[in-house]
Formats: sequence, C-alpha cells, structure tokens
Amino acid sequence: MDKFIVNGGKKLKGTTQVSGSKNVALKALVAACLSSEKIVIDNIPLITDLFIMTDIIEELGGVVETKNHTITIQMKDFVKTKIGLETAAEVRTSAMFMAPLLARKGEAVIPNPGGCRIGARPIDRTIDGLTKMGVDVSYRSEDGYFYMKSPNGLRGVDYTFKKSTHTGTETLILAAVLAKGTTILRNAAEEPEVEELIELLKSMGAKIKKTGKVIEITGVETLHGGKLKVGADRNEIVTLAVAAIITKGDIFITDAGKSDLSSFIEKMKEIGAGVERKTDGIRFFYKGEIKASDIETSIYPGFMTDWQAPWAVLMTQAKGDSTIHERVYESRFSYVTQLRKMGAKIELYNLDVKNPERVYEFNIADDNKENKHAAKIIGPSHLHNAVVVMTDLRAGATLVLAALAAQGTSIILEVYHLDRGYEKFENRLNSLGADIIRTTDD
Repeated sequence: MDKFIVNGGKKLKGTTQVSGSKNVALKALVAACLSSEKIVIDNIPLITDLFIMTDIIEELGGVVETKNHTITIQMKDFVKTKIGLETAAEVRTSAMFMAPLLARKGEAVIPNPGGCRIGARPIDRTIDGLTKMGVDVSYRSEDGYFYMKSPNGLRGVDYTFKKSTHTGTETLILAAVLAKGTTILRNAAEEPEVEELIELLKSMGAKIKKTGKVIEITGVETLHGGKLKVGADRNEIVTLAVAAIITKGDIFITDAGKSDLSSFIEKMKEIGAGVERKTDGIRFFYKGEIKASDIETSIYPGFMTDWQAPWAVLMTQAKGDSTIHERVYESRFSYVTQLRKMGAKIELYNLDVKNPERVYEFNIADDNKENKHAAKIIGPSHLHNAVVVMTDLRAGATLVLAALAAQGTSIILEVYHLDRGYEKFENRLNSLGADIIRTTDD
C-alpha cells in the first residue's frame, strides 16, 4: 500500500483549483443508467471510487469512455441485474444502482453497501420508500444481498422521510423519474448536490419540481441523452481552506466562488480566519491567532458532518477550548486516536440529550454505549511528527492537515482511503509549497 512522508511546518501559498464533486459525479453515473442513450458528464474527479463505479457499469452491460475529465456512459440494456459483492463492497454509492435496475428491468440484487465505515449507515429509509413504490424486498443475511422485484412496475407515491437522508432522497428521485404517476418526496434532503443531480435528470427529459424540502417527480416512459458539468467539490474546498489557516498560509481557490459554503465561512470568520470571496473564487488566509469555537454538525444548510474532522484539527491550534457535537453519524471520531499521537489534546464525551430521537439524524437503535458524540479540543497544542494510519476518507484528509502543521517528518499509512475522494491530492498541496512524498509501504 502507498504511504505519505510529510515534512511539515511549511506555509502553503498560491492559487489552485479543486476537482469536481465526488458526491455528484458518483450519483450522476448511476443516473446515466436510466437511459439507453449516451450521457456525458464533464469535470469528473479521477478518483478510486469513480473507477469502481464505472467497473460496475461495465459489469452490468454499459459502455464507458473516459477522456481527461469527461466521461461518456451508454447503458443500452442491462445484461444482468446482480452486482458483484467484491466491487460493490468498496463504494457505498453502488447500492443506488437498485433504482435504474428496478426502473428498467423490474428487479435488482444488491449487496449491502460498502465504502467508508462511518457508523452503521443503514439504507432502511431508502428501502422503506421503495417498498411504498411497489418493490418487494427481502434481505438474506447468509449472502449479504438485498433481493428486490417490482412485479407491477414502480408507481408514484406520496412519501415522507422520517429523517433527512441525502442518499435516500437521491435514490428515490432516480426510481421515481420512470415510475407510473407522480411521486412527492417530503422532508427531502436539500444539499446542493441534490440540485445538481436533478439538473442532469432534467437534461435527460425527467419532470422534476423542487420547492425546499418537497420534491415532485412526474414519471415519464423513457429518458434520452443528457449532459452535466459537475460543480466544485465543497469538501475539497474546506480541506484546502483549513490547510491555508493551519499552516499560516494564503490560498486562493479559483473555481470555488459559486459553492455553497455559508455555514463554514461563517465559522471561519468567527474564529478570526481570513476569508475573501470573489466572483472567480475564494481566498483563505491566516490573519493571526485563531479563536476557539463550538459547532454542531447538521443537515443542509448546517455545518456538514464531512467538515468536522478537518475543523477539529484546526481547533487544536485555536486559543481556548472548542467543542464539536456530531449529530449526523453515531460514530465519527475515529481520527481522534491518531491526532492524539501527534500531540492533540482531545477529549470525547456524551452530552445529556433529553430527546435524542429528535436531535440526532442517525437511527438511535444503531447507537451503542461505546460511541461518543461530542469532542472537547484543548488548544493551542503543539503538533509533532508521528506515524499515523488513515481510517476513512475525511479522517485521512485530517491527518494530512495535521502533518502539514506539525514539526518534523510524519508518515501516514493506508493512503488509499484518501484516493477514494481526492484526485492526486499530494500534487495539489505540493504545488502550494507542501513537502509530501508518496511511496510504497514495503
């Protein structure tokens, strides 16, 4: 496996750009399979998860052509309705293929989704919605597969999500565009990435209206070819922004101007970090000592759960005690053990929450006593070099940030986690003044 050797303590300065959104690109690949015609997706990130998804498409009978950062997909017809366990276990978005398979073939055999192990992350909300749309679902624990059939076709339904679900919302949208009748999704996710997926589907001939948390989809018989240019990855912007401040540097991100980062930028200004929005991008720069902060992760438009790990390492350099309350996933502090190796002072604990069912977005039944939902970060702390291990994608980016700020040479193992969502990230950082060497772990 590859590892990073990071020589820390260098200020990052300069101009850069970010890749297209991972969370849009992967879902767009699934949407492309709803049509028998060619779908073109521009500005895709060349990351491991994307290539796993294209492998699945080819396994199912699709043709994929990739040139630079543009991909063309044509699924004339599915040659099979079962997805192989080995490939699907590597990326969570693989489960979303259930929608085009059910819509076009009337059946789908989908393994329990993989990807980063961040809490339980069940797909029960998606399954419940599909059941209401006329899908018969059974799960066989002996082989880990969901067996799904829609004997009378998918039908429109008025469905309310009990709790917000980003992937669940998108999967039911994909299922509804070819269903009979009208589907209304209530309490639907509002993330900008959902809007981009809808934009692609509309270009393919789908009939979709979105008003806040309500999405109305009128089913059509077929979809035609379409096109989408994927917007900038908000998570990568946040990672670079933290890199600028934690190294006391100055970074301008050229294609970030239109990205919805309001809750993050509000917190950056609150702690005293430099932020300058321009029409062609955003500048993040160090202005002086940063202050401690308190955040709660939330669904859109709140502070994203994907941002809390990079924020935690930033708060190790703030003056005072900071807190993070994780409300989206029941277990998302795996990176803390690794940061402690580098000198971070972080205490995990649980809050006395009177109504956890309303406060937390995860299923309370999936929680256990070992999980901690809050962190206290005591700063500023002196980060030093260490040998650390990535445990998931966002935790991996967090360790890179810590190594950039630390004095001395750090070694980061299991870099493949980072490659799942960041395209050649060390090259981007090195162009800004970092000193990162990728090498193979013997």
